[in-house]
Amino acid sequence: MKENVLDVLMYLFQNFIEEDLDTDTDRATMHSELVDAGFASREVHAAFDWLDSLVERRNTLSAPVHPERSFRIYTEQECARLDTACRGLLLQLEQAGVLGPENRELVIDRVLALPAAEIDEAQLKWLILMVLFRQPGQEDACAAIEDLLFDDFGAWLH
Repeated sequence: MKENVLDVLMYLFQNFIEEDLDTDTDRATMHSELVDAGFASREVHAAFDWLDSLVERRNTLSAPVHPERSFRIYTEQECARLDTACRGLLLQLEQAGVLGPENRELVIDRVLALPAAEIDEAQLKWLILMVLFRQPGQEDACAAIEDLLFDDFGAWLH
């Protein structure tokens, strides 16, 4: 099975959403289950590292002082990972109030932490959902992203 870290993360999110991913005992069990499901051990470890880093990074990123008067300029490396459609999605979510500047930066940071060369919009939606799910007070934003994943986001914007 040729899976990548993002596939492992998506599988973890879909199948272990209620689990506490911070305990070593649960991780050992989940690791075994993921390997049994066909994921490479290296990819599983990388996915757990990605999740650990998400928790660490959410406390270190800061938002612009005046987000209403600022705009995001993407670096060359960010543009290589996030095509125009993905950057447009991030802007749309930010303008709709679903994704704040802090969480946008956290999403971009987590995209860059993946070993994949480029991600598509569907993968970005899953990453945004994973990031928001791990943030306190983001229940409405998570619901909006879930709607977006299941093609009902237009109703959320109106």
